[in-house]
Amino acid sequence: MRTVRVPPTAMVLGGVVSVQFGGALAAMLIARIGAAGTVSLRLALAVPILLLIARPSLRKRTGRDLLAVIAFGIVLGLMNLTFYLSLERLPLGVAVTIEFIGPLGLAAIMSRRRRDFIAAGAAAVGVVLVNGHELAEVDWLGVAFAAAAGVLWACYILLSAETGRRFAQLDGLALSIVVATAVTLPIGFATAGFSELLHWHTLLVGLSIAVLSSVLPYSLETLALRTMRPAVFGILMSLEPAVGATAGYLILNQLLTPVQLAGMACVVGASITITRTSRSEAPDI
Repeated sequence: MRTVRVPPTAMVLGGVVSVQFGGALAAMLIARIGAAGTVSLRLALAVPILLLIARPSLRKRTGRDLLAVIAFGIVLGLMNLTFYLSLERLPLGVAVTIEFIGPLGLAAIMSRRRRDFIAAGAAAVGVVLVNGHELAEVDWLGVAFAAAAGVLWACYILLSAETGRRFAQLDGLALSIVVATAVTLPIGFATAGFSELLHWHTLLVGLSIAVLSSVLPYSLETLALRTMRPAVFGILMSLEPAVGATAGYLILNQLLTPVQLAGMACVVGASITITRTSRSEAPDI
């Protein structure tokens, strides 16, 4: 039997599509059980799947190894929580675009090139445009949650690299999701309640979100990065705001205005510019 080899580009694109459509499903569930309930359910249901796949071991682990996983897990949990809180108030495409400023800013700082700082400035203009409203009509709390998620995403990138150096394959990720679940689950139960979280329909949708937003994209990205240059990976990830807007339109009927789409194009263009800085210095975002 011939083995079918999936190109790494297809893996990354599949991960991007998966996580954004998972976000659209999450937005639907948020309306029922709230942001904290949705994110805690997603993480909790992803834990057994990733533990089964990775089968991590804590043998011969140092205190610094455990500290790295704990820090990674806390950031992972808070990143998802703040992003889902933004989905309560903003369209999916808008929330993703604002959140993307975090890794973009990190990439610009790491590259230290004038062109990249200009691109980051263009992305900031794009974020202003993507809100598409008069200042009085902007949901500033939603923007603040999305921006906080972006800052945490930048921290996630740094901690992911540190955890990856200390743990093989998906071991560090699987352990960190256990920590992230421990952080978010009490808040989820407190806000949504046991009966709502454990309802069969909620669990079924939550499992779909866990697979689409956690298990599938993380696994595909990990496999793809074994053979793909970080610069190419970053360019493909730059498509996330556009895919998020598409998922928001198809599943949630969230239609963005031409001004908002122009702002999104600014962010995507800035991301591609920064990640193509050079083959040797391109940041992994």
